[in-house]
Amino acid sequence: MIRRTFLALTAVTALATGPAFAAGHSMDIVDTAVGAGTFNTLVAAVTAAGLVDTLKGEGPFTVFAPTDDAFAALPEGTVEALLADPEALAAILTYHVIAGKVMSTDLSEGLTATTVNGADVTITLEGGAKVNGANITAADIEASNGVIHVIDAVILPPM
Repeated sequence: MIRRTFLALTAVTALATGPAFAAGHSMDIVDTAVGAGTFNTLVAAVTAAGLVDTLKGEGPFTVFAPTDDAFAALPEGTVEALLADPEALAAILTYHVIAGKVMSTDLSEGLTATTVNGADVTITLEGGAKVNGANITAADIEASNGVIHVIDAVILPPM
């Protein structure tokens, strides 16, 4: 009886969660970020920079996504100034994007990757995975057109 109940519960759980996992992958990077609720500033920035259609495109893309707290940690007035300068904003945002799907298992110490911006980022693993010093706080959030890795800081391209 216990075994039958366990098997029934397992089957119900698999049926109930299967569509949820499938639905999660049907959303693109932008919709996944919107749905998370912790990337409001990033979504506003992507919109202001005119990058929504790009990040809703086929991809695949790997996005190192700064949280709202990461944007809030920038010096006062920085976000507002960037939102008013779409070209500079696009340069910073595309520095957070790599063409192709890079999962956390693909990361290695000292790995460099060229961003859509054209500049390289460096991955370090000592003390936890980081991209250019920003901690990767959540990894491998899959979307239909790539993957998101959450970071705790806005990374800035070399000037």
